[in-house]
Amino acid sequence: MRKLVYHVATTLDNYICHEDGSVEGFLGEGEHVSDYLESLKAYDTVLMGRVTYEFGYQFGAQPGQPSPAYPHMKHYIFSKTLRFDTEPHEQVEVIDRDEIEFVKQFKQAPGTDIYLCGGGTFAGFLFDNELMN
Repeated sequence: MRKLVYHVATTLDNYICHEDGSVEGFLGEGEHVSDYLESLKAYDTVLMGRVTYEFGYQFGAQPGQPSPAYPHMKHYIFSKTLRFDTEPHEQVEVIDRDEIEFVKQFKQAPGTDIYLCGGGTFAGFLFDNELMN
């Protein structure tokens, strides 16, 4: 069975971002960034919530397109409200219902481990529904 692997940047006091959602103060350069980007090459799929997907817009991501940080991955965006003005790229799919069943079945499908990207809300949802094992 495929595993969900949660990479998350945190501060030394275990925060993912500032209270306002900004990430100023996180180191954006250095060996840790190179190591992280290299590790992403091992995945063929990324799961994230809408807030994380849209957060990428300020760093060059475009609506309906795969993230520039992981263009080789199929993107599953979990949201009941996210819509695009045009048909999304073939690597981007919005999951808007039956999220738990989707993840359960997806973990059984062939492929690499699955990269879980994002903040605590979506990850907490997956943990709460025992999908992280």
